[in-house]
Amino acid sequence: MSGRYDLGYKQLFAHPELVRELLTQFTPCTWLAALEVSAFERVNPSYVGEHKAERQDDLVWRVRCGADWVYIYILLEFQSNIDRWMALRMQVYVGLLYQDLVKRHELAPGHKLPAVLPLVFYNGATPWSAALELSQMIVPAPDGLHGLQAAQRYLLVDQQRLDPNALEAHGSLLALLFKLELSEATTVLPDVLASLSAWFADVAQEPLRRSVLLWLEDVVAREMPGVPVEQVILGHGGHMAARKYATWLDCWKDEGRQIGLELGKLEGMELGKAEGKELGKAEGKELGKAEGKAEGQRHALVKVIEARFGALPPATAQIVADIPNDDLERWIVKAASAPSLQALADGAAPSAHHAS
Repeated sequence: MSGRYDLGYKQLFAHPELVRELLTQFTPCTWLAALEVSAFERVNPSYVGEHKAERQDDLVWRVRCGADWVYIYILLEFQSNIDRWMALRMQVYVGLLYQDLVKRHELAPGHKLPAVLPLVFYNGATPWSAALELSQMIVPAPDGLHGLQAAQRYLLVDQQRLDPNALEAHGSLLALLFKLELSEATTVLPDVLASLSAWFADVAQEPLRRSVLLWLEDVVAREMPGVPVEQVILGHGGHMAARKYATWLDCWKDEGRQIGLELGKLEGMELGKAEGKELGKAEGKELGKAEGKAEGQRHALVKVIEARFGALPPATAQIVADIPNDDLERWIVKAASAPSLQALADGAAPSAHHAS
């Protein structure tokens, strides 16, 4: 990841609640579910190597386990591109972390180094292909040297390949956010946004609210450019599917195009047969495609409105029917961002008047 998107995830996992959900729901470390959120503590993730070059892990937490204050250091590495050398990087990070603990005299006399949980959080489109263990990147050692080679391992959370059924089974905030990012528009709007709206109404922790809202702003900025996140999330009151579209608006527009294409083919063929001429067929197909595209966009507009506000009242249905064909795409965007059905209808007068 990079830029604001990277920062958005760092802000999410700066909260122990979401770190705990990530580890207990999306890794084999389910034993952490028995620990209270208060057991998680942030640690300074900056280390300096031999040549004074600062090394920055994305996030580091430690977890108190039991009365003996046994710490487990959790390294979170955020990646949107595949790093072939990730296992080697983790080996370096763990070494620097241990070196830092020793230099700062964090270990009691006679105590051993703490256990480390290295975790890579990856959200790239291509499945992760890098080795999960450093030993897989080292040539076979001669006899007697095998046990002396580095063998650092790390856990991987490949967000784009998470099991949809597992996401449906978890009702946690993090699962909702993952579902929001991985779902198509027509599946995410009715269910996930309503659940997030309810979460915002109930949660009392203002820092966590701000971090989630900032993350949502990044997602909405990619999916629906120019639309305020408050209108999409807080003004909204499924099942997972494989992601096919770059943005939600692309999803709605493509549905309209596909419907329009089929209608256009049918109408064009009928007009062409009636004319009985090649020229008539071509003109008929073009006319049919244009009308069919408009009908497809009108159908997509209805789906957006129903997904956000429920069934269309007769008055709203009439407004949709009166919208000029060349204005339908603008209305799809408008319907996706309107704070309420009434606000959408209030802005309909000019278009409806123009249609008449």
